[in-house]
Order: sequence, then structure tokens, then C-alpha cells
Amino acid sequence: MSAENDPLIQGNGSDLQRNYAHDDTEYDTTQRDSRVLRNRVIIWSGLAVLFIVAVVVALVDSGFTRDSGLSGELPRDPQLAAQRLLDVAPVIDGHIDLPLVARFGWRNNVTEVPLDSKMPMHVDIPRLREGKVGGFFWSVYVSCASPEDEGPDFLKASWRVRDTLEQIDVAKGLISKYPDDFAYTISSKDIKSAVRDGKIASILGVEGAHQLGNSIAVLRQYYELGVRYVTLTHTCHNAFADSCGFLTPSAPRHYGLSPLGFKLVEEMNRLGMLVDLSHTSDMTATQALLHSKAPVIWSHSSARAIHDVSRNVPDEVLGFVGFGEGQRDAVVMVNFNGPFIADDGEADIEAVADHIEHIGKVAGRKHVGIGSDYDGISVTPKGLEDVSKYPALIAELYQRGWSKLELAGLTGGNFLRVFEGAEKVAGDLQDAGTLPKYDIYDRREDLPIRKEF
Repeated sequence: MSAENDPLIQGNGSDLQRNYAHDDTEYDTTQRDSRVLRNRVIIWSGLAVLFIVAVVVALVDSGFTRDSGLSGELPRDPQLAAQRLLDVAPVIDGHIDLPLVARFGWRNNVTEVPLDSKMPMHVDIPRLREGKVGGFFWSVYVSCASPEDEGPDFLKASWRVRDTLEQIDVAKGLISKYPDDFAYTISSKDIKSAVRDGKIASILGVEGAHQLGNSIAVLRQYYELGVRYVTLTHTCHNAFADSCGFLTPSAPRHYGLSPLGFKLVEEMNRLGMLVDLSHTSDMTATQALLHSKAPVIWSHSSARAIHDVSRNVPDEVLGFVGFGEGQRDAVVMVNFNGPFIADDGEADIEAVADHIEHIGKVAGRKHVGIGSDYDGISVTPKGLEDVSKYPALIAELYQRGWSKLELAGLTGGNFLRVFEGAEKVAGDLQDAGTLPKYDIYDRREDLPIRKEF
């Protein structure tokens, strides 16, 4: 053999095998480390290229980071912006009359009401989901009795309390029938929890103190049953307050709140029941704003300066809304009813946005919300035909320059602030030992003023 081959065959066979095995292990390790290093280089090079591309695109197109969601700002496209905003700040509507549809459409038979499919009017679960609804007040409304039925002193229509209890029952029944979609809520904390869980917060509201049967005691029992606002009037006067009528004002009876009405507001403050000023006369609204210790709401009212009907809130009353001296925190939740929005045939999404903008201008954008009145109205604005259309309204306001925070306030944040404020006032009053109001309507004939035993 030649000398150049000698080193390859030195040693015995076992040594030769051991050297080969050692060399193979080192080779495998080197190859594996090389592959890992190569993969890392490829990955980091790719990320670097993507970063450089993103930077270049961002420099060329300043809106790229907004549209991609990288900046935290809303996208430039109004429809996409509305969807993204509502994903984190869904609509909390101040007034929907769904229980009324169940009453007259199905005689309150909860088992037969198909909320998970297309309903005959404006509201059902699929459209609520499409409209990005995070919560709404279920109005447990029953209408005013006729003057002949109730009598001149509102004493005879006691069945309105019975009917209200039936509406509370049907609302709760529908909420519990669909537990994957609705969450029964009685506090601001409950509402936030429901929204976090992806459910539709469901709160109860009584639309008119004519449903109290002239009794503050009935108010307390409604609160125990989960009701969290009472509208001081509907289209009729009652023992507590004057109504605004409908499109034109009614002649006053009490010239605002009656003596019993002032006591009612005080008891609502003590309980944490929201004072709702929709449907009230201008004098009632002004007196309640000034007398209430807690923030108040208009659950479904628009701006009279935009469309002059008595159901809308005038600028003179809006001037009392705010955080300044002589003002009260409140939220005006804008109604979508065609006759309250514009002249016949002219109500559309732009007109609704005009109402919202006007209230935002006069009272401030922290004092406006949404209270559609869906399922309780026969004429809806073009572009806002049902609960699936809320995103279109948000897109319209976004185009008008409303910011992300302002829109989130409109969709529900402003209402939640007011609700939390009312809860705090109630807690403070109860901690201070404020006693319940036991005042009795002075026209009642079934209770003597005092009886000697």
C-alpha cells in the first residue's frame, strides 16, 4: 500500500468503527445546527422584508395602518369603521317595544313567539345580532286608559297595573327562553358583564306613570321585579305629572309635576330607578331635571329644533343638561319614529343624524344616545328600517367627523355613565338613612285620611 493511505487504516477494526460513528454524529449535529440557523435566517429575513414593506406602504399611504387595525384608529371606510366600533362598543337602545308585539301578536304566549326567526316588525334575534346590539330596554308598556274609563281623577283604571305585570312577565319569559342570546340585567355592572359575554343585555322599563295606579308603593314593587326606569308620563296626564301630548301639546293639568310627582321623583332617586322624561311636557321635564338628585334620561326623544313637534325636546330644556352649575347630567336617546324626525315622507338616516348632531351641539356629545322605539312605531326612516341598520347610522356620523370615543358614547357609553350615576346617588341616599316615601294620592277614596280605632 502506498504511504498516503496508511493513516486511514491505522488501529484495529473496532477503533475504525468507533471513529466512523463519532464522525457521523458530529456530521449530523453540524447539519442540524446548519438547518436551524438557515431557517432562522429565512424567517427573520422575511419578517424584516414585511416590516420594510409595511413602513414603505405606510409612508406612501398614511391610512394603511388605520385600515389594517395596526394604529388603534378606526378605518377610513365608514362601513368598516362602524363595524369595528360596534364590535367593542355595541348599541344599547333605550326603548324597544318588543313585549307589545308579543301581547298583540301572540296574546303573550311566550312559547309561540319565534324570536329566533323573522318577526313581523323590526326586532328579532338574527337582526339584533346583525345590528351589533349589546343591550336594550324592553318596554313593558300598556296604553293610557280612555278618559271615560279612568275618570276625571285617574281612579278607575286599576287594571293597568295588572296589564303591566303581564308585560313584565312576558318580557322575562322571552329573555329566559333564549339564554344563549339574552341576559336579564338589573344594573350597569350586569349590562357590562352581558356585553363581555357576547349576550344582549335585557333591562325592563315602564313607559308611563299611569301604569303605577297612582301609587308610589307600586313603583317600589316594580323595582323589585327588575324595572329600572319609569317614564313620568305617556301621551296622557296622570296623577304625578303632565304629558306633552303627541304631535301638539296638551293643555296642562298640574303645570308640570304634581305634589305627589315631586315625591315620586324623590323615591325614584332613593331606589335607583331612572327618571325618564320622554313624553313629558316641557314644564314637567324642567321641574324633574331641577328636582332630581340623580342623572335622568330621555329614553326615546329627538330634537324639537330640527322637527317641531311637542314630543321632541326643546333647546330651552336641553340647556339644563350638562355638568355645569344649574345643570343635570342626562342622556337624550334619539327616537327613530318618522313623524318625530321629519315631515311626511322625508324621514331618513340623514335626518336622524341631524337630530343627534343638534343634541350633541346644544347639550354636548356626552349627552346623546339611541332610543329607536322599534316595534312601537309604524313609520321608520329610510335606511333605518329595523334593528339591523344601526351600523349605517354610525357610519353616517363617522363621515360627519364623530370620533371613536364620541361614537362609543353614543352607542352606549353615555347611557352607562348616567345609569351608574343614578346607582351612586341611590347608594348615597340609602347609606344616609333616607326613608321611603309613603305619600298617598289625595284623591283616593278607598283610604281614609285617618281612622280612629
